[in-house]
Amino acid sequence: MQKASKHLLIGSIEAFSGKSATILGLAQSLISKGYRLAYAKPIGSYAEGISKERLDIDVQFIAETLGLTPDQVYPTLLSINPHHIQQKLLENDSTNYVEQLHQLQTSDDVDLVIFEGPGSLSEGYLFDLSLPQMAQALDAEIVLVSRFHNLAMIDALLNAKVLLGEHLVGVIFNDVNVEQQHVLQTTVQPFLEAKQLPVLGVLPSNALLRSVSVAELVQQLQAEVLCCHEFLNLMVEELTIGAMNVNSALKYFQQGRNMAVVTGSDRTDLQLAALESSTHCLILTGHFPPSELVLNRAKDLEIPVLLVDSDTLTTVEIVEQAFQRAQVHERIKVEYIQAMINQHCDVDRLLTALGLPSPVTL
Repeated sequence: MQKASKHLLIGSIEAFSGKSATILGLAQSLISKGYRLAYAKPIGSYAEGISKERLDIDVQFIAETLGLTPDQVYPTLLSINPHHIQQKLLENDSTNYVEQLHQLQTSDDVDLVIFEGPGSLSEGYLFDLSLPQMAQALDAEIVLVSRFHNLAMIDALLNAKVLLGEHLVGVIFNDVNVEQQHVLQTTVQPFLEAKQLPVLGVLPSNALLRSVSVAELVQQLQAEVLCCHEFLNLMVEELTIGAMNVNSALKYFQQGRNMAVVTGSDRTDLQLAALESSTHCLILTGHFPPSELVLNRAKDLEIPVLLVDSDTLTTVEIVEQAFQRAQVHERIKVEYIQAMINQHCDVDRLLTALGLPSPVTL
C-alpha cells in the first residue's frame, strides 16, 4: 500500500463497543475540517447467505452517510464465520490477507484512511487480521473505543497497551453514565494519562443510541405486524414485561419511556394499560391475535402491535440482544453522534498524535 495517506485503526477490546458510531462522528468532524478521507472494514459482518461481493451493511451505511465515493471505500477482505474458520484449519484457504491489505490502493488525494478493526484484540488472528497484526501491516495508529463497565476493565486497557505498543495513541470511553463520569475523569483518566495512554474522549450514555427501531424488532423476532405498519420507524428505548395484575402494571408502565411491552395475547387488560403509557411497540406472545378493542385503540394511538410465535422468555432474550447490538443506522442517531464527538472528543489532540498537518483549503 502506498504511504501517501495516514492510517488510523479504530479498535476495541470487546465486541459492540461503538466503533462504527465513533467512526461516523470522527469522520464527519474531520471532513468538516477539510480532511479527505477513505474508509475500510477489512473484516466484515455478513448476514447469512449474503455473498462476499456485497458490502457489509455497516460499510454501506457509513459510506452513504459520509458521502464517500467508490474510490474512497476499500473492499472488505473476509467474513469470519464457521465455514471460513474450518477452511483455514483444513489448510484449504491459502489467501495471504496481509498481502491483500498491502494491495489496497490509496489515492494520492486522501489524507487519512480510517480502518474499522475487529471486535476484540484477538479476533482475526487465525487469518493474520487481528488488531495488532493489522496495525503492524498497515503501519497504522490505533484508537481504542471502550465501554466503561467498572474499574476492573483498566487491566484490559493496560494489557492492550502492551500488545499494541507505540501504535496505540489513545482511548475513547463510550456509553459512560452520569455516576461513572466523575470516577472516570477524576481517577481513571489521570491514571491512564500517567501511563502514557491518552484519553481522547468520554462519551456519555444516551438512551437514543441504545435504542432500536420497531422495524428492527420485527425483523429479529420474525413478527407479524397486526397494525400501524407506517410507524415501524418508532424507536424503542426500554423493554418491559407485562405479567402482573393491571393495577401494578399501570404504575410500572408509567415509569417507562418509549417502551416495547411484551405480554400475552390473552391479556387484554395489560395491553390496554400499556397503550395508555409511553409505549412505542406492543409485542404479543401466545399465537393468536388480540381483541379488536386493542387493535382499534392501537390504531388510534399509532402504536404498532406485533404478534410472535416465540414464548415470552425467548422473545425477551431476542429483544435484549437487539438492544445490545443496537446499530446507528438511523439519521437521528447519526446527528446526535456527530454532535457528541464534537463536544466530548479532543479531535485536535488526535490529529496531533497522527501527525496530520492542517488540510490545504483552496
